[in-house]
Amino acid sequence: MTRALILGGTSDANLLAAKIARAGVDAIYSYGGRTRAPTGQPLPTRSGGFGGVSGLADYIRQEGITHVIDATHPFAAEMSRNAVAACADTQTPLVALERAPWVRVPGDRWIEVPDLAAAVVALPETPSRVFLAIGRQHIAPFGEKPQHAYTLRFVDPPEGALPFKADVIVSRGPFTFEGEVDTLRSRGIAWIVARNSGGDGARAKIDASRALGLPVIMIARPQLPERLRVESVAEVLAWLGHRTCLGA
Repeated sequence: MTRALILGGTSDANLLAAKIARAGVDAIYSYGGRTRAPTGQPLPTRSGGFGGVSGLADYIRQEGITHVIDATHPFAAEMSRNAVAACADTQTPLVALERAPWVRVPGDRWIEVPDLAAAVVALPETPSRVFLAIGRQHIAPFGEKPQHAYTLRFVDPPEGALPFKADVIVSRGPFTFEGEVDTLRSRGIAWIVARNSGGDGARAKIDASRALGLPVIMIARPQLPERLRVESVAEVLAWLGHRTCLGA
């Protein structure tokens, strides 16, 4: 009998949870615990870390998990690596629901960098208005360039002091193209720093940057171990429902 564990926290994971619940599949939805008011789910949920590879492996065994679906953010590298190792240890089939990265199109002014440190270096020395669209866990390195006027956008209000002065927007996406154009224009944004998350939910800021001719420092995705990867909820459901594909 199938009992799936969804490692979630993304809009794709939320859609998957709804489809799995509708299909009557026994499943548990796991949040990383970084958002204080996560989106409600139609499945039983848990929140917080597992305690590394061994903790996740223990959870898989204790809960009788037969399938693991990694639907975490493309930049949640530690969780994804732990899932690969724990599933190998427990011989549990694993699939990653991972949206395709964005691809540069004519009109984009991307400066592609491999990581956060390189993104900081890529910013100009001259004080500028910068929109950091990278999540609250990743802003600390930009304290090395405090001369900029930063705009941040979080789902939850920040706790504690920020590493620099910033205009903080508290809002939950998805965001519209028109709304992103207004945000960038009204705040006089000159630079955008973004992670190549892919998908449609966060794409509006990239399209708005192109329309306004603004440079985007685009951070590449981290390298992850080999694993079965699909790009749609329908493919995950097919994987769960066709026994011949479970070990693929």
